[in-house]
Amino acid sequence: MENKPPVIAVAGPTASGKSDLGLKLARCLGGEIVCMDSMQIYRRMDIGTAKPTAQERALVPHHMLDVADPTEAYAVADYAVAAEHVIDQIISRGRLPILVGGTGLYLKSLMDGLSLGGAGGDERLRAELNALADEPGGKERLHARLAAVDPETAARLHPNDRRRVIRALEVYEQTGVPMSRQNHAAQDRPFRVLPLVLEWPRELLYARLETRVHRMMEIGLLSEVRALLESGVAPAAQSMQGIGYKELIPAAMGQGDVDRAVWDIIVHTRHYAKRQGTWFRAETRCVWLDARDSDALFDRAMEHVQAFWNDAKEQDE
Repeated sequence: MENKPPVIAVAGPTASGKSDLGLKLARCLGGEIVCMDSMQIYRRMDIGTAKPTAQERALVPHHMLDVADPTEAYAVADYAVAAEHVIDQIISRGRLPILVGGTGLYLKSLMDGLSLGGAGGDERLRAELNALADEPGGKERLHARLAAVDPETAARLHPNDRRRVIRALEVYEQTGVPMSRQNHAAQDRPFRVLPLVLEWPRELLYARLETRVHRMMEIGLLSEVRALLESGVAPAAQSMQGIGYKELIPAAMGQGDVDRAVWDIIVHTRHYAKRQGTWFRAETRCVWLDARDSDALFDRAMEHVQAFWNDAKEQDE
């Protein structure tokens, strides 16, 4: 059987301790970290994305951080192509790629390959569709245009869900196949992925993320949002729709209450963590690890890594 190199993934909800475990595994196993977070890809967005610190990056090589400008749109396909190239390079150096992050679609794109629905963004087409949406009655006309070529997807989306309507139209225009008919069958992958997912009791996780939100505010999240806006990043930019950024835009522009924004960030982060947990539970290949005891967590993760390696060796024989 073909020998496929191993790749370890450390995933889970926000504030679950993924970065700490990923760093420990990388230092122990001779690994390099490939970040798997749809917000950490953006430059100048450090505090609100809980990006690894300079000290952490000095301990272990980190990849797929700061690869896009906040003014750019960045699709799953863009990430998958770049991350696979990085993984290949790490493997060629005899090192172990360790994926770390909570963006489930990024993980799926690396485990299963891209469906046509992961087609990369077309800036010209997107600008054209956004211009149409800005016209009176434009969102309704775009939705009708989608319904004509992909009625199933259109039925799931409200005309006001502008971003997803435009994305579905982009997929059809670029591939000629409606998003609802995309083939999601797994492709033959050049590597094998062990997805480790961290688990916390809900109330403990909520307490951790609330503490983290307050810490982000203490170290300058509002100033980070203000600096992004002042540098020309539009409030409607994809990057600024991330939790922790969109809520603070009014306050950063002098038009909103900071305390209310902080509470909204906490509530939205709770909801996001719940959605992440639901997504990972639906992915049956995930290995769940109790994250409450960091030492026991590392030992348990190492047991699964060793079993994963042993299984790979047996398949190769």
